[in-house]
Amino acid sequence: MTRRPLPIKHIETARDISVFEVSPDSVMVVGCDSAGGIGPKLLDQIKVSGYTLGRFTARVTLMEVLAVGALPICLTNTLGVEPDPTGFEILDGIKSEIKLARLGRSLVVIGSMEKTVAVEQTGIGVTVVGLVSKNKLKIGLSKPDDLIVAVGRPSVKNEVLPAEERGEIADVEDLLKLMSCDFVHEVIPVGSQGIIHEANVLAKDSGLRAKLDLPEVEAKKSAGPATAVVVTISKNALSKLSGLINKPIQVTGSFC
Repeated sequence: MTRRPLPIKHIETARDISVFEVSPDSVMVVGCDSAGGIGPKLLDQIKVSGYTLGRFTARVTLMEVLAVGALPICLTNTLGVEPDPTGFEILDGIKSEIKLARLGRSLVVIGSMEKTVAVEQTGIGVTVVGLVSKNKLKIGLSKPDDLIVAVGRPSVKNEVLPAEERGEIADVEDLLKLMSCDFVHEVIPVGSQGIIHEANVLAKDSGLRAKLDLPEVEAKKSAGPATAVVVTISKNALSKLSGLINKPIQVTGSFC
């Protein structure tokens, strides 16, 4: 008996996620992130606790999936460290971020750790899978003349924790607020290629052109573990956005 292939269709997007149509009405979204040389171990270049590493690595993938309207249903963590203590500390950080995202028991968490070889440098990978109705997928919704606004201050490496303490970086709770507002057309986390890259991603998916009013150095600055997000809003909605989020907000350009 010949097994028929599943009717799964890949949906093209410029975003750093994979999107699949799994039925006429349902879409699956997959996001992933990794980190190496960051953690509490001897050979790590940037020293942070396992808990902190777990928080920020999970944050990136959760935000990428949530930002297109999908509900995360599964998170996998592949940890290149021993279970006790580092692996369990990382897992605690991951679970804390899941709680901030208000997912609770709706999200299945599975993973693996290194149980055979002694590890002297931390490695971690996190993948999140989410589902969304096709008509609620938030990709390609930006409009001509929309403002491109950065929420949160791009921070990387040793800048991240001090910026978080000052209340300067975007987080999962900010993203959930933004996603709940009808005046916000699209949201995208900013990664290592900076605001200019994410603005161009939004422009490409919507068939537009982004015009940024930022110095090149600032526009290309890495935001590390999604310490900023780019949102697109209509010109008359800037005051609403300022009243919604208590983080640095900067108009960075517009679409044409």
